[in-house]
Amino acid sequence: MRGLRRMGGVRRVRGSAREARGSAWEARGSARDVRGPAREGGGSARKARGFRVSRLGVLAAVGAVLVGTVLAGASLGLFAPGGPEAPPGGVRAGGAGVPEGLAGPAARAAAGVEAGAGASPRDLAALIADREAWLRGHPDDHLSWAVLGTAYAERGARAGAPAAYPAAERALRRSLEARPAAEGNTAAVLGMGELALARGDFAAVRRWAEEARRQPGAWRAEALLVDAHRGLGDDAAAGKALERLRKLRPTGAAALARVVELYRDRGWREDAAAVAHDAVARARTPAERAAALRRLGDLAWERGYAREALGRYEAALRAVPGDAPALAGRARALAALDRAEEALAVYAAAWKARPLPEYALEAGDLYAALERPAKARERYGAAAVAAERAAAHGVNQALAVGRYEAGHGDPGRAVEVLRAEWRRGHRSADTADALGWALLRAGEAREALPYVRAATERGVRSALFAYHRGEVERALGREGAARRHLEEALRINPHFSPLYAPAARRSLAELGEPSAGPPEG
Repeated sequence: MRGLRRMGGVRRVRGSAREARGSAWEARGSARDVRGPAREGGGSARKARGFRVSRLGVLAAVGAVLVGTVLAGASLGLFAPGGPEAPPGGVRAGGAGVPEGLAGPAARAAAGVEAGAGASPRDLAALIADREAWLRGHPDDHLSWAVLGTAYAERGARAGAPAAYPAAERALRRSLEARPAAEGNTAAVLGMGELALARGDFAAVRRWAEEARRQPGAWRAEALLVDAHRGLGDDAAAGKALERLRKLRPTGAAALARVVELYRDRGWREDAAAVAHDAVARARTPAERAAALRRLGDLAWERGYAREALGRYEAALRAVPGDAPALAGRARALAALDRAEEALAVYAAAWKARPLPEYALEAGDLYAALERPAKARERYGAAAVAAERAAAHGVNQALAVGRYEAGHGDPGRAVEVLRAEWRRGHRSADTADALGWALLRAGEAREALPYVRAATERGVRSALFAYHRGEVERALGREGAARRHLEEALRINPHFSPLYAPAARRSLAELGEPSAGPPEG
C-alpha cells in the first residue's frame, strides 16, 4: 500500500521547489494564491512546518480537475474552458472520441474530454446547443448522442440539478442503440459511467468502467475506476487503478486530482498538499486552477488552519467566481473565524449556485449553534427536500439522508438507510462513520463501535470521525479511549463543526481528568 508514494512517477522528493518545477511556479500563477496568507498564530512550529509543503518537490505533477469529491458534488471533469482551438475540419478526435465540425465555445468544451478538466457554464451550454441542433438533422450520430448525454450529466452535476440526469441517460442509451458497446462505442460507455458517478452509484460506475477498459487507451475508464473503488471502500483496488491511470496519462490533470484524494484518504497530507500545490502552478485553465486551490483549502481546513483555508478558497473564487464548493469552503472557514453572519451569507450563495443537501445541513448547524432554531429548522428542511428531489432522479442520497436523520430527525430511519447502503457494498470511511454515528444516536452504542473504528482506522485524519468514535466510547464507559479520541478531534481541527466541536469540549469536561487506575482492557 505504501507503494502509492511512487505511483506513476509521482515521487515524494524533498528539496528545492524551484529545482523540481523550474519556472512553472512563477509562470502559472501568483505567489499569493499559491502560498496563501500567513498562518494563524498560536499553532505549534511543528504543525506549521508540516504544512509548508511548497518546499516539497513532486515530479511530474500537473493540473487538477473539479472532482466529484465523489462526496462533494463537484464537476464530473469532462470539459475544459480555454482548451485548444479546433483544428481545420473540426476538433481532433481523441480519448473517447470528439465529433468533428465544432468551433468556438463548443469546441473548447469538447476538447477537454481528453484533458479531464471542467468546463465553463457558457462553453458547456454552447456544446449542448450545438449537438442538439446537429442531432435534429443527424439522429443516427452515435458519437454526438454520447457527447450530448455526457454534457447533460456534467451540467446537472455542476448546477446541482439532478433533473438533468434522466435526459442524460436517454441520450446515452440512444447512442448505445445506434452503436452498441460491443461495437466499440466507448464514448457512450464512459458517459454512462460518468452519469453513474454523478448519481453516486459506485457499483454501476465500476461496471461501466470495466466495460470501457476493453478498448485500448481508454484512460478515463481507469479514472472512473479510482472513483468507484473509493466509493466502495476498496482502497487497494483504487490504488491499482490509479497506477494504471498514471501509466496511460503520466501528465494528466485527472490523474493528479485522484493522487491528491488517495493521499488524503491514507493520511499522507503533506504529499497530498504537495501535489495540489504543483497543480495550482501548472493549471492551464481557470477551472483547473480553482479546483487545485480549492483542494489546498480543503487540506488546510481539515488540519485546523481556518485562515489559510479561507485564503485558498478566496483565490479559487478569483479564478472562477461563483464556484459552489469554494463558496461552501469559504463559509466554513468564516464560521471558524467567528464571522458567523458573513458565513451565513456565503452559505446562501453556495446554495443558490448549487443546492446540495450538505450545504443546507451545514448552514443549519451554524444557525443552531447561534441559537436561532427557526432558521436552523428551515435549513434542515431544505436539505431534506433537496435530498428527496435528487433521489427522485436516481441520485443516491443515503449519506445526506442518514446524516440529516441521525442529527435532526429519526435516528432509526438513519440506521435503516445507511445499513442498506452498507449492504449494497458502499463501504467507504464516510459510510462507516455515518452508520456508526446513526447507531449511537439510535441507542446502539455497542453495535456502533466497529463502524466508527473502521472509519478512523482507514487512514484519513478526520476530526469528525474522531469525535464520533470518542462519543461512542464514552457511551460504552471506555473513558480513557473516549478522552483520547475527543482530544484528537480537537487537535486535528478545533473548529471542525460549529455544533460538535463545542460538544466535544463539553464531553471532555464531563469526563474530567484521567484516573490513576489501571489501563482499560
